[in-house]
Amino acid sequence: MPRFPFIPREQEFFGLFEQSAQNMVKAAQGLQKLVTTCANVPQNVAEITDLEHQGDLITHQIIAQLHRTFVTPFDREDIALLAQSLDDVTDFIHAAADAILIYKVECSTPRAQELADIIVQAAIEVERAMPQLRHRSELKQVLKQCVEINRLENMADRVFRAAMGELFDDDIDIASVIKWREIYEHMEAATDRCEDVANVLEGVALKHA
Repeated sequence: MPRFPFIPREQEFFGLFEQSAQNMVKAAQGLQKLVTTCANVPQNVAEITDLEHQGDLITHQIIAQLHRTFVTPFDREDIALLAQSLDDVTDFIHAAADAILIYKVECSTPRAQELADIIVQAAIEVERAMPQLRHRSELKQVLKQCVEINRLENMADRVFRAAMGELFDDDIDIASVIKWREIYEHMEAATDRCEDVANVLEGVALKHA
């Protein structure tokens, strides 16, 4: 009995997923720059906002393509969930940057820089995984990225808990507590959404490798 190839002729999904991941990395690097330099905040946040809008556009393109396509490269539910999870990462990155702008945060914290570094690392792992979806023979390699993303998410959880504990030191004013609590929560949520991406990728790899 002949075996049908995993990858159909419809290739646009893979290109769009790769674009979404690349866009996410740029947003993560923008946030990292923002919390590291604390300079040109309005301009840097505007750039991240543009990337967030670009991410929305790519997600809409994926969903539109899904409605137009009869035979998809993998399960329709996984395509939709992957698109949304990628977009969610960029959304939370933007939310963190936007909070820094709105609250007029003048300087960063070591914990924010740690979280930003982790977000960049996780985003890069997602970006590395995307081209491997194109080829059935490379799907098992995706699992390596998934393990690393999960490790990074666990690291982010530890940093987040430490950051939240430090907010309640006696010498920190209540306004700063409120500001940084929200910023930290958005940043930690970005790593959670990276883990959601990894979970979808792991499911696709296990079902189709």
